[in-house]
Amino acid sequence: MLKKEIIWREILENAISKKKYLFTQKELAEKFGFSLSTVFNALSVPRAQGAVLVSGRSFSVTDMEKLLYIWATKRNLAGDIIYETHVPMNAKEMEGLAPAGCVFGGYSSYMEAHKDAPAEYDSVYFYADPSLVPEFRKRFPKEKGRPNLFVLKKDPFLELYGNRTTPDTQTFADLWNTRDWYAKDFLSALKAKMFV
Repeated sequence: MLKKEIIWREILENAISKKKYLFTQKELAEKFGFSLSTVFNALSVPRAQGAVLVSGRSFSVTDMEKLLYIWATKRNLAGDIIYETHVPMNAKEMEGLAPAGCVFGGYSSYMEAHKDAPAEYDSVYFYADPSLVPEFRKRFPKEKGRPNLFVLKKDPFLELYGNRTTPDTQTFADLWNTRDWYAKDFLSALKAKMFV
């Protein structure tokens, strides 16, 4: 995940979950150990599109939904995949065999966080440290067929938002970038839960 995405996730999670809309670039730079110029650059597209309003050293979120869609359209989910394979199991079976230390992403994250599913799903996404890839290979060996199990590289700040599932904003950005027909149902349901 790119540094700007880590910043967008932090802004969105604070705005949606904690109703915090005002930030300083310095606080974000210090929290993640990024340079001020990295934070400034992360705000350039949201600022240009009216999702944030920058004034001096602080900025405020003016359109959370627009910022969410900016992240969703800029997200490169495929670039974070460190292992994928076809697994002849249903989603629940794959989720049950997940190694300790991984975080549910995508449909599994939605299901775990909200205890319902707007549609059936058969693709499973996990975030994990690259050191867990051998364990994934052991539990889910490479097989021919359309990949339905994806392991994505976990960024070092993901666990700030819980250690079991991705935060809703990240789940949304990730699902936006999947090709499954049922992603649209999950996206609609998730958006309704975030923007009540």
